[in-house]
Amino acid sequence: MPADATLIELVEAVRELAYGRPTERSVEAMWREGRGTCSLKHLFLAEELGRRFPATRPRIVHRVNRLDRDRAAGLFGEQAAATVPDGGLVDVHRYLTIELDGTRIAIDATFAGPRWDGKSSLPLACGPGEDIPAGPAPEAEKLQLEDEHCDPAVREPFIAALARAGPRSIF
Repeated sequence: MPADATLIELVEAVRELAYGRPTERSVEAMWREGRGTCSLKHLFLAEELGRRFPATRPRIVHRVNRLDRDRAAGLFGEQAAATVPDGGLVDVHRYLTIELDGTRIAIDATFAGPRWDGKSSLPLACGPGEDIPAGPAPEAEKLQLEDEHCDPAVREPFIAALARAGPRSIF
């Protein structure tokens, strides 16, 4: 990532990374392997935006949300939706909010999509749910939320299918 990258270029570089878990849960592995999840992509962005664009005051947010099969099909296609049980699944999604021109907007760099305009919120790659602002230990906090709310036997096959299928281009 060039040191002189603009805000838009930085966000777009992260969005262009493939969705998937790297072999280790670290920002370094994400860049080395060219893939990351919502957790790593937004952890990196929060740190970089805070360093390069401190006026954006990035904040990590965790959203506990329920995803049903129909919404999964619309967002991610039938292959990923086929892993969602009849009653749906609970996930914990991570995204950012940043401040631009006195307004706080959402940035979700989980998936590629139409180029960000640099001023509007990016659509979230999840449905409605409970937003929980991250504190000083976002990784530990997200793992705790996953332990509290998610069934790994349901969530893990969905994430694996999502990494294989990728999103539809609705973002």
